[in-house]
Amino acid sequence: MGTLPKTHALESSGPLAYLESDDRLPVQQHDFEFEFVGLIGLEDPVRPTVAPAIAECYGAGIRVVMITGDYPVTAQNIARQIGLSPLDKVITGRELEQMGESELRDRIQSTNIFARVVPEQKLLIVNALKRSGEIVAMTGDGVNDAPALKSAHIGIAMGELGTDVARESADLVLLKDDFSSIVESVKLGRRIFDNLKKGMAYTLAVHVPIAGMSLIPVMFGWPLVLLPIHIAFLHLIIDPACTVVFEAEPAESDIMRRPPRNPKEPLFSRRTLRLALLQGISVLVVLVIVFAIAYSNGNSEFNARALAFTTLIISNLAMILTNRSWSRTIPEMLQAPNQALWWVIGGGLLFLGLVLYVPLLRHLFSFSLLHTDDLLVSLVSGVVSIFWFEGLKLWNRRNMNSQK
Repeated sequence: MGTLPKTHALESSGPLAYLESDDRLPVQQHDFEFEFVGLIGLEDPVRPTVAPAIAECYGAGIRVVMITGDYPVTAQNIARQIGLSPLDKVITGRELEQMGESELRDRIQSTNIFARVVPEQKLLIVNALKRSGEIVAMTGDGVNDAPALKSAHIGIAMGELGTDVARESADLVLLKDDFSSIVESVKLGRRIFDNLKKGMAYTLAVHVPIAGMSLIPVMFGWPLVLLPIHIAFLHLIIDPACTVVFEAEPAESDIMRRPPRNPKEPLFSRRTLRLALLQGISVLVVLVIVFAIAYSNGNSEFNARALAFTTLIISNLAMILTNRSWSRTIPEMLQAPNQALWWVIGGGLLFLGLVLYVPLLRHLFSFSLLHTDDLLVSLVSGVVSIFWFEGLKLWNRRNMNSQK
């Protein structure tokens, strides 16, 4: 009963039969006596990091294909160990030779194991995957892998064991020959793409109220709200926020549970542009209301300017916090460490306190002294200006959960 499973186990280990004979081997090796001594099984153990990396790929919507020169049963055994599926569909190199282009295109859609493949056939597989609309990343280490590495969208060469030809043909060279490092690279790439979008959205959003508060007072005959020194001060917050805070932002917890994005999707999509503009416009509306009410109620232009400027700083810092994630709320993101964030926020509040309460700086900025109730108005107004975006995150999350 156990003979067949044991036979398959031996076959998947690549066994060699070792025999001895007292006579020299004849030219025609048949019909002579051997003494059977035993079997030697060779196994190249799978690294423990591969199976979790494969599972992470599946969670990220990434298809993994194994191309090997081993026998089909050996390939299936390895696939079983690393969690590659489906196990029952295998295409061999001999089958590839006999397949037409249409048959290969159909079968390659559901087959992830290719066995007894010679290096030259890797190029055939890569091109077939590309024609079916896949974005293909190919790994290789030998001279014969060079054409496939060159043809793939992303050629990845092994840095430790790879040949010079393979490394020259590849787009990326792994410093450590481990499949999990490729998955970490995907995660890093997604994080960089995310943070670029966040930084660009914040930059666009924060310049809307700055431009608006420079033009609207002129249009309505009000005193100038933003002087050149104010704009210079604002950029002491904006520039570090763009270059340091969002660059240091860690990857979001669901970043490897998202499907791959459309390669034709622009970095700054219409949705990103629309939401960034809405953030900036909402802050601008609040600033106009704060300044208009303060100035029309008999406050001096110095007091109204100080009140509007403080509100702008608070809303600016709030926009940094809310743009850290477009799916998780500010309280949730506060649990994600980002030291640069707190340096920028702390530095911004410190400088704001200095220009409001150091007489020389207050005079330089054309402000008047703000009292506690004024600061409270600025704080509430700045938070309210971006509060709708936090509500939008919760609404989108609820819709996604209901669809699941």
